[in-house]
Amino acid sequence: MSDKVIEVLETKIGKTESALKEELNAVRAGRANPALLDRIEAEYYGTPTPLKQMANISVPDPRTLMITPFDPKAIGDIEKAINIANLGISPANDGKCIRLAIPQVTEERRKELTKTVKAMGEEAKVAVRNLRRSANDELKKEEKAGDLTEDDLKEDLDEVQKKVDDAIMAIDEILAEKEKEIMEV
Repeated sequence: MSDKVIEVLETKIGKTESALKEELNAVRAGRANPALLDRIEAEYYGTPTPLKQMANISVPDPRTLMITPFDPKAIGDIEKAINIANLGISPANDGKCIRLAIPQVTEERRKELTKTVKAMGEEAKVAVRNLRRSANDELKKEEKAGDLTEDDLKEDLDEVQKKVDDAIMAIDEILAEKEKEIMEV
């Protein structure tokens, strides 16, 4: 019975970690990264469509993203979507493709980005701790209902704590990696 609680906990922790990674991909670190455009959708024949389904996104050099639409008629819609997304980057349209020149990030901006990344990490850690609380509550309910012995409860609570500790260490590693990327000149 308690294995199910731990399984659910592991699944939710995994989702929390992947959501953090996705959120961190949107943080511009001064290097061209196609993930920067993951959340952008353009109108394509009246339907909001993710950019990566409408165009080939490449990185010709470390400071440039090149977006080549599969349908050349969609280039205006893609350019409009990029402007609306407010990335702080002006798209350059040459009729065939759109180039995004990623500007150099100042030292001050790097420090701000690092603070933002740490805040995102803290939110993820809080989410994991909330998952721990709900898993522990679920285990205690099972013990009260007589589905778990006191020894099994203690064992399962220790297992939950171990999973949470591992998740927090993983989040710290993800954050350290992103901070290193941001502070890299």
